[in-house]
Amino acid sequence: VQLVESGGGLVQPGGSLRLSCAASGFAFSRYAMMWYRQAPGKEREWVATISSTGDSMHYVGSVKGRFTVSRDNAKNTVYLQMNSLNSEDTAVYYCKAVVGMHYWGKGTLVTVSS
Repeated sequence: VQLVESGGGLVQPGGSLRLSCAASGFAFSRYAMMWYRQAPGKEREWVATISSTGDSMHYVGSVKGRFTVSRDNAKNTVYLQMNSLNSEDTAVYYCKAVVGMHYWGKGTLVTVSS
């Protein structure tokens, strides 16, 4: 199993970014996918989950209405569209798959700053 995140970077408050997580090594379309983040000095927290078919999504309260998780099973990729970003969204963002055991990507850094 391999998960590779991309799309992070520096963005101004109020801006947007779209993260991607390319998955390989397992039957992607059969598994839910998750996004987590870890801010400096804080524990890693769950951000969003999308079902295997993409018809069910769940979010942590702090991102509801601002973030949207989606997936393209033909491309083995899950996305996180992040809008109205603020400084509290600064973190390393990780995707995760549970395929027997928990698999994590290496993360992509999002910095929200003016």
